[in-house]
Amino acid sequence: MQSLIALAAAAVAATLSFSPAQPPPPQPPDAPLAPAVLATRTVPCTNTLTDARLINNRIAASKPGDEIVFNGPCLVNETIKLLGNRTYRGGSRTGTQIKQADGANLPAIFASDSWVDNSSTTGLPITLRTLTINGNVANNPTAGDSIVLRSWQTTVEDIEINGSARDGVRVTSVSANGTRLTNTQVNGRIASMQINRSGRHGVNVDDPGNSVTDWQLADNYIAGTGSDGVSMDNTAGWLITGNHIYGVDGETGLAMNRLYGSSVHDNYIEDFGTYGIYAAVQGGAASTISSNRIFKFNDGSGTFLHVRGNYANAFVSVTGNAIRGNGEGIGLDYQRGSAESLEVVSTGNLVSEVTIPRQVGEGVTLSSGTLADDGTL
Repeated sequence: MQSLIALAAAAVAATLSFSPAQPPPPQPPDAPLAPAVLATRTVPCTNTLTDARLINNRIAASKPGDEIVFNGPCLVNETIKLLGNRTYRGGSRTGTQIKQADGANLPAIFASDSWVDNSSTTGLPITLRTLTINGNVANNPTAGDSIVLRSWQTTVEDIEINGSARDGVRVTSVSANGTRLTNTQVNGRIASMQINRSGRHGVNVDDPGNSVTDWQLADNYIAGTGSDGVSMDNTAGWLITGNHIYGVDGETGLAMNRLYGSSVHDNYIEDFGTYGIYAAVQGGAASTISSNRIFKFNDGSGTFLHVRGNYANAFVSVTGNAIRGNGEGIGLDYQRGSAESLEVVSTGNLVSEVTIPRQVGEGVTLSSGTLADDGTL
């Protein structure tokens, strides 16, 4: 017994003999500071007509770098103005529902601050993600768009949009009162969206100048549009990939003007009116249109892939596309348009069940391209 007591006493003594942990050495004066903790501002919506005012007040009180979180179903009767250098998100698509109130007829549900404030310069970067927007078009027949973007380096992703009276997403260089940008609005991304039942376009790039360039439109599902599935005034520098556009009740599945160094690949277009893909190509650079799947199961004729020159000497590579019709229409259509010339590398395309597999207009040079072999051209 005495030996056990002695052992216990020795253990206690040994424990007491350890020195306490020493504080870390002082940092030199020029050591980098630990990053500041950014505020998270959660907006507790109540699904009442006070929600929009509460959201806008919280955003107005926020600071650059803040994250604003929308919690629960929100009923909005005024446009939510998105200040730059902030992140906005919901908890999930199913958990965070933003619904336009009956009779609100808003020009936009979400909009960049530079659009709302009619600035002549682009808004600062924003991120908007992970929620569902209900445009409630049945009770807002004269409303506008669900999301209006007029901010550079902006990301909009993982959002479901249902029932927009006009466009699901509009990227624009023109403000609410028509003020045009005097600078550029570049390097944005629209990705992983589900956009259903838009009165006009699922995605619309509205750029009468030359400001909205070098964006990405990737991996979106766009269904049921009154006009074009995607309509782009300016496609310069854009990467358009992995989009599924279907149920187009208007003209064109993917309508693109002013391609300049653009890449259009791996898109799936299913049913359209006049055109599956329409591409007007600029001179001075070259663009690629490849590995797209364009099918027409609905009735009527149309042109599956139409390419035309826009100005100067235009160049485009059209390769590996799969086209299948219902017995009517034109598969590939190449026209000089208003360009001095149009040179098309057209190879490896599958065209079936159409009236005219390929149509080539005057002033178009068609080839299978030039391959590099063992370092020689």
